[in-house]
Amino acid sequence: MNIRLAWRLARILLHLIEGLAKCALVFPWASPATRQRLTLGWSRRLLGICGVRLTPVDGAPALAHALVVANHVSWLDIFVINALYPSRFVAKAEIRRWPVVGWLVAMAGTVFIARGNRRDLRHVFKGLVASLQTGERVAFFPEGETAPPGVVLPFHANLFEAAIDAKVPVQPFALKYVDAGGALHHAVDFTGDTTFVDSVMKILRADGLEAQLACLEPIEAAGAHRRDLAQAARAEIESAMAA
Repeated sequence: MNIRLAWRLARILLHLIEGLAKCALVFPWASPATRQRLTLGWSRRLLGICGVRLTPVDGAPALAHALVVANHVSWLDIFVINALYPSRFVAKAEIRRWPVVGWLVAMAGTVFIARGNRRDLRHVFKGLVASLQTGERVAFFPEGETAPPGVVLPFHANLFEAAIDAKVPVQPFALKYVDAGGALHHAVDFTGDTTFVDSVMKILRADGLEAQLACLEPIEAAGAHRRDLAQAARAEIESAMAA
């Protein structure tokens, strides 16, 4: 193990300890605005430690009150979005089992959903609608799993119904990870048999990793069908990824 990698691992460990302390001692009593500010700052520092440069791409303004949907590439995605636009996430239950990070995102307000569990889906859906109705920005990854860099998998439409019920727009976000030359960076590939630890080590060894996040035009949900919303959001993200 080289010195740079060892130093980054040590810094991540200290940063995770700081995050655990804040979640345990500050978050339970903090206001929503304070939690958002702490989440944004912590996420930005994590990306910096991992050597990831964050670049917002010119596009539509990010809405403070919307159902955000994004393509899913890496475990970094949640922190990239939170480093710019702190959101309450709905994520697959597997994320809860990630070492330390799973506990941190849970304490930050992430709601976890088990695949194929209809009862769990109904419970999460009600909570999602309630959060949207109280004015929160809620985000999820409608592919349901990570895709190889540059690929956008089909979107599951179920949770798009929450935007219709809550009468809020859907805003697509396009996520892309590139190298210094602008080509897709495959160090973030989190598919196949890649474990969470494997992925962390690949990212820490990478050079010139840049996360680009584009906020796209909101899609009005009132009177729409969830499948139409899912298709329209996916089409916007695909178009942005190809640009």
